Amino acid sequence: MNEMLVKARSHANNGDVLEAQRLYQAVLQTKKESIQKELAALKKSQQNNALQSPPQEALNQLANLYKQGQFQAAVEKAQALTEQYPRAFVIWNLLGASAAQIDMKDEAIEAYKKALLLKPDYADAYSNIGAVLQDQGKLDEAIEAYNKALALKPDYAVAYNNKGNALKDQGKLDEAIEMYNKVISLNPTYADAYSNMGAALQDQGKLDEAIVAHKKTILLNPNHAQAYRNMAVAFKDLGKLEEAIELFNKAITHKPDYAEAHQNLGYALIDSGRLKEGLDKYEWRWKTKKFLPHQRHFLQPLWNGKQSLSGKRILIWCEQGIGDTINWSSCLPLVSSQAEHCILECQEKLVPLLQRSFPNVEVKAANRSLDSKRDDFDFHLPMGSLYKHFLQEIMKNVKPKALLVPDPVRVKFWKERLKSLGKGPYIGISWKSSVVSPYRLQHYPPISEWSPVLKVPDVTFINLQYVNFENDLRKTKDELGVTVHNFDDLDQYNNINDVAALCAALDIVVSTKLTPPFISSAVGTLTKIANWRQSTYNNVLTNPVTSSYDMFERDTWEPWENVFNLIAEDILKL
Repeated sequence: MNEMLVKARSHANNGDVLEAQRLYQAVLQTKKESIQKELAALKKSQQNNALQSPPQEALNQLANLYKQGQFQAAVEKAQALTEQYPRAFVIWNLLGASAAQIDMKDEAIEAYKKALLLKPDYADAYSNIGAVLQDQGKLDEAIEAYNKALALKPDYAVAYNNKGNALKDQGKLDEAIEMYNKVISLNPTYADAYSNMGAALQDQGKLDEAIVAHKKTILLNPNHAQAYRNMAVAFKDLGKLEEAIELFNKAITHKPDYAEAHQNLGYALIDSGRLKEGLDKYEWRWKTKKFLPHQRHFLQPLWNGKQSLSGKRILIWCEQGIGDTINWSSCLPLVSSQAEHCILECQEKLVPLLQRSFPNVEVKAANRSLDSKRDDFDFHLPMGSLYKHFLQEIMKNVKPKALLVPDPVRVKFWKERLKSLGKGPYIGISWKSSVVSPYRLQHYPPISEWSPVLKVPDVTFINLQYVNFENDLRKTKDELGVTVHNFDDLDQYNNINDVAALCAALDIVVSTKLTPPFISSAVGTLTKIANWRQSTYNNVLTNPVTSSYDMFERDTWEPWENVFNLIAEDILKL
């Protein structure tokens, strides 16, 4: 443009007016087009800024929906706003937070990732992604997200706390406690860190230290319901039931809808002999995070225990593990004697055994796909509620020696096969669960602590573990010189019918609190259970119901040695 202007001036000086006019007009046109382009770019920039800057009123509405707990509405509004303002960071962030609250976990993670594209240094988004991944059980991925947050913000106490929780969920308790200590060093008034540390110390069995941590939490935050509940569990594990009950009630006072505290209070009441109160509280399990996915929804009403079952059909449905289903099936005759027809829906692998054992009950595999449409019953009841409605009958009835009827042909088969291994007595053993958590591990001492039992002479040991037993059997052989026979052709996980027959063929079963002793005691085989006395799973609801078992218990503060010595002495007497 400048060159054209110089030429125009030159032509004008030389008297070439027409050429000078043409060049000046060309300069004007070029400048006009340039200015128009700049104006258009400025207008577009203003439009873009408008697109990425939603009206404050809309943002306030969205934030208020979130604060009021209207998360579904917040998600819907945020999704609509992202259509208009796709580069608005605050909307994506609120969408992620709202979606996370209503179990839209994948949508929450995606929203947080969109927020990070717009603001890559936003440490909170990484921490929030970690929390969602942790909720999904993806603990390694969660820890990776927390580490990214901490890389951006090294003094980020929330991320350290959340990382500690993920490590605790992995059973890495020392590392978790290290994270909580880091939180406290950054923020000595961070109440949740003390509470979480207390829970980790409880998992380590350090109950006195855990109680100190919970008391510190409550000192910082007197309304901290979780600290009251966790401290109550610690007192319960120490056998101090009245103190535990008081603390569970305090947790509920501060958080009336705290389902886990209500359920734990139920266990404590049952243990203290207040069975009716405890079983009523046990119904809170259906509001806990653990049990919600197992709830079933029918058109027909829940049986309240008072309505007459005369001329009525009732569906009883399993809700928990194999051992619980076997145990609670002891109540089926009480129901079937009152109803015109009784249906039991249970785990498929239990069907043959329970059909044979309860011929007056229609036993079939659970099928949730038709729950909202079926009309083959008038009332329904989950199995865990049977005790609540038949408590008087259960408490006054003499315990039966056997509850289940194994297949007699298979019992004969297993007796012959056992003889082929050597002389009896034949003792089945099981010692650990396939479900591992720090709390559950307190029920299952390592196989090396079983040596008093395994050294009992002149017996033949049979493996009743269905998983993760190979290394333990090698260790027993190498260190103690004891062979525990395993039947490779028996699927002990799926073929419960044959496991029951094998248990019936055995002389004795020795076990920690697992499924096999529920099967063995239910078929009438003498069963000896090594048990943790203060366990949450040690009560009228979760102990075998037959007279065929003996319980050998250790207290929280005791080693397992005495339990196994007593079991060994008992076997020697026999």
